[in-house]
Amino acid sequence: MAGRPLIGVSTYLESGARWGVWELEAALLPAGYPRLVQRAGGLAAMLPPDVPEHAAAAVARLDGLVIAGGPDVEPVRYGAAPDPRTGPPARARDAWELALIEAALAARVPLLGICRGMQLLNVALGGTLVQHVDGHAEVVGVFGGHPVVPVPGTLYAGVVPEETSVPTYHHQAVDRLGAGLIASAHAADGTVEALELPSAGAWVLGVQWHPEMGEDVRVMRALVDAASAPPERVRRSSPAPGGPDAHPA
Repeated sequence: MAGRPLIGVSTYLESGARWGVWELEAALLPAGYPRLVQRAGGLAAMLPPDVPEHAAAAVARLDGLVIAGGPDVEPVRYGAAPDPRTGPPARARDAWELALIEAALAARVPLLGICRGMQLLNVALGGTLVQHVDGHAEVVGVFGGHPVVPVPGTLYAGVVPEETSVPTYHHQAVDRLGAGLIASAHAADGTVEALELPSAGAWVLGVQWHPEMGEDVRVMRALVDAASAPPERVRRSSPAPGGPDAHPA
């Protein structure tokens, strides 16, 4: 592949965004995401929520996909009643991003899920979430940090082989793993901090932390490298196993 690979990044869709004289609905993406893609050698493209039927066509134009962090996944997506501490649903974003994940897995497009994105990957494959954990978002609106330990022999351990301190801000976490997924890093309290899909036939990784808020570019560079020399792709729109219907993250 010539040139920099095109990496799509999913976005927020928020009302009341303000800039200059304007206060309007806006597709939003924290600047750390495109900057990290650029630092890793890719070109970043924003993917605001759309109708799920358009996901396969969007993914077909990409070399790699990032599902970004954001609001809590609606518990109905994994068969649970909402905990009082679970945030309001973002149904359009849930549907769009689950369809993007499904399309990327079907087409074998390299995929990175970040925080909420990792949780959605788990839900897309039939897994469940813990709706509240303590200690991973100590101060509202402020990123914290804690160490994560890789599981030897995993994809993640091949990218980051040592224990590292990562930027973190989430109150939900992976509970039961989805079909085919394996945990590839943990926090000291046992929280799954990375997971991957060895059977995908492509590069697929989720991380619970926010690499876009730190200096370590290795995870994003691994995605960009995979997108730069992709395996044979399968361009189809049939659902991946588990499908999408089976506070900040």
